[in-house]
Order: sequence, then C-alpha cells, then structure tokens
Amino acid sequence: MATAQARAQVITQHRFGGPEVLEVEEGPRPAPGPGEILLRVHASAVDPADRLARSGTAPLFGNPPFTLGHDVSGEIEEVGAGVTRFRPGDEVFGRIDGGGHATHVTAPAGHFAAKPAGLDHVHAAAAATAVLTAWRALVDLAHVGPGSRVLVRAAAGGAGHVAVQLAAAEGAYVVGVARAGDHGFLRDLGAGEAVDDRTGDLAEAVHGVDAALDPVGGDLAPGVLDTLRPDGILLATVPADLGLAPEEVEARGLRFALVPDAPSGGLLERTGPLLAGRRVRVHVSATLPLSEAAAAHERAEEGSRGGIVLVPHP
Repeated sequence: MATAQARAQVITQHRFGGPEVLEVEEGPRPAPGPGEILLRVHASAVDPADRLARSGTAPLFGNPPFTLGHDVSGEIEEVGAGVTRFRPGDEVFGRIDGGGHATHVTAPAGHFAAKPAGLDHVHAAAAATAVLTAWRALVDLAHVGPGSRVLVRAAAGGAGHVAVQLAAAEGAYVVGVARAGDHGFLRDLGAGEAVDDRTGDLAEAVHGVDAALDPVGGDLAPGVLDTLRPDGILLATVPADLGLAPEEVEARGLRFALVPDAPSGGLLERTGPLLAGRRVRVHVSATLPLSEAAAAHERAEEGSRGGIVLVPHP
C-alpha cells in the first residue's frame, strides 16, 4: 500500500492587495535540498517586509502566487545533503527569504541559529529581523557607543524597540519617536527621551543626533535629517519609500546607509547572548493562529507595540 504524502499548510496570495488576499492552502510538504533544512514552524512573525510584498508596494517575490513570512522559529525535521551544523530535533530561529507563513518550510541552513536558551519560539520568531536590523544599523554601520546620541523612529515597533535597547546597551543616549501612549514603554526599555511622532518639526525637539534609524521612510523622513549633527548618519531600512534621495543627504554633509536585510545565521549566533541574557527583550503584542494571517496583517497595519506572531500549531 502506498504511503500518503506528508502535507503542509501555507498562507498564499494570488494577487496583490490588502490583508483580505491572504488565504490558507494545503500542499505537499517540501523536502530540503542540498544545504537546506526542513523546519517545522512553531512561530512566524509578521514584519513590514511581508506587508510591503503583500500589497505590491515592494514586489520582493515577483508576481503572486507566493507565501510570505521572513521570520521563523521552530524545530528541524530533516536536513539536506551537506548540512553538518544542525540535526533533526534542533530548535532554531532565523530570517529566511519568504515562505515562513506555513506549517513547514525549507531554507538554507546558513540562515538559522540555535534558538537562545530560555527564549520561546514566539519571541524568537519576533526577534530575528529586529535583531539583525538593529545590530547592522547601530553597531556595524553607525558604531554607536558611550557618548553617542541615537534617534529611533517608530521606536515602539518591531525593529524600533529592539534598536532602543541595543543602543542603550552600547552606552548611547536614545531618543525614541513614537505615539505618546508608548513613551512609558520606551523609557522602560532604556530610552532617555521620548518624542511624539505627531510633532510637526522634529528638529525643534531633537538635535545633535549622531545616528538616526528610520524604519518608516515616507513624507516625514526629510525632517529626520534636521536632527542630525554634521557628519551624522541616517540609517534607512525601507528601500521602497525612503522619502528622500541619498544624494540629498550627502549634499547636506550627512551620511546615508541603507541597512542590509539579508539572512545571517552567523550574526544571529553572535547576538544570541543578548536575547538569552535578557539584555534585549522582545515584546510581542499579539499571537494569532496561522489561519488568521489576514487579521494579523490588519493589526500590524494599525501599528503595534513590538511584534505580531502567527502560530501554526496552537
């Protein structure tokens, strides 16, 4: 008697649009190729790149159909040829190139790191891109440290609230820009100052900034430049809508960097002790079943404190 083929559930979309385009489908469980692992997904975060890809604002995966999901945490079920770092049963987390909004996904083993001790899958999934973004921006590019003044826009969001903590851990003075209701949250995370994101002229409230992290872009991005000191650096994470041209930044004697978003299990391994030691705490505002992916995207578009995570196996 033939053995039934193992199946997997995925969140698929067949057109660009709002959260309503997301739907649950079922198909064959994928098999890992050389250098890949098969991950049984325990948690998958909804991040800004997923929303941009879903809407078509930044067509990261080309035209639909495709499955979103960059940030995952789970248990390895199978390893492909040549994989020696991991074995079945290992618990790992990472940023991948999509496909994580599913019960199972395959991806290169190099995209993953061992899940930090004491961190559950929900918080590990919410940590992946946020930690990579914050580290690359503030440590690798801006080299912040004691005496640095750092501004973080959307400071209560997924990447923002991690950046606030990392900058503070490096000894910097942090100014968080967020809605007024999140100011207490930011101060608890280590921000020395909090500014309302509805402030018309940000430079009236903040100045002399060495590094500004902007994960939003758009119309308000040019105002961030006025907060920077000469030779300060603007760190942008949204290539789809920077809100200004890099040449405009450099013409004013300032520096500009687009923060890389490539997966890196090696960097996650390096930053793992920050998460395991609770020097950086990941906040999750909502956890929803995989089948409610559309509702999760709706909540994310309204603006959330920290991350929003889908759980395939409640």
